[in-house]
Amino acid sequence: MTVAGIWRLWFFATILAMWWVLSADSTSTFFPPLQKILTQLYDLWIVGDARRELWSSLGHFAIGYPAAGLLGIGIGALLWKFHRVGHAVSPVLYFVYVIPTAAMLPAIVAVMGIGSPMKIAVIVLAAIWPTLLNTLDGMRGIDPVMLDTAKVMHMSSARTVRTVVLPGAMPQIMAGLRHSLQISVIMMVVSELVASRSGIGFFILEAQQRFAMTEMWTGIIVLALVGSALTFLFIAVERVVLAWYLGARAVERKG
Repeated sequence: MTVAGIWRLWFFATILAMWWVLSADSTSTFFPPLQKILTQLYDLWIVGDARRELWSSLGHFAIGYPAAGLLGIGIGALLWKFHRVGHAVSPVLYFVYVIPTAAMLPAIVAVMGIGSPMKIAVIVLAAIWPTLLNTLDGMRGIDPVMLDTAKVMHMSSARTVRTVVLPGAMPQIMAGLRHSLQISVIMMVVSELVASRSGIGFFILEAQQRFAMTEMWTGIIVLALVGSALTFLFIAVERVVLAWYLGARAVERKG
């Protein structure tokens, strides 16, 4: 483990220890002792029925995030390939991009109802943009000399995309996918706060409305753990996919 990793773990452990000690004698309804929160977290989320709320949320995420990623890369690649169309629709794309999906939630609910399709659609509509725009910018940033070289070598369009364009744009595509991951987790919860009967977001809101603050904190901690686990998983995949790129950057720094 690196020094930076040990430092981060030490700092995180210190924050937890301080939370444990400072909240030990708390009688506040809003800030219960950490020990009480963790005990209830075990009862509800490890051995209790709250696990089904977690599976419900992850089910929507498991469909919405990959769909947003694939659509973002696909549409971005098409707009790069047909660059005249891409330049024509760019103003519209950036106009729609700046509209918060949360502001469109009432309209989406009115059209799609309150079931799983609505929640998946909210995730896709919010998470597609970082991947799409990063794919488009990454492909536009490919060195024209490399594309000309591919033409001179009589490489087919498919082979040019596979061996020149995608590797060159992959660092930006992965950056977009990481941003899309964070947005997907946020919108997964937001979609469950409106007219929902399941999911982590519904659990947190319902506990808050019942004034069950300890239960509410367990939901927030579970959400933080899920988001952290998904981020670490993405980083592990990213290091494999971009191994050649990270290796080249390491060599450049040493040089």
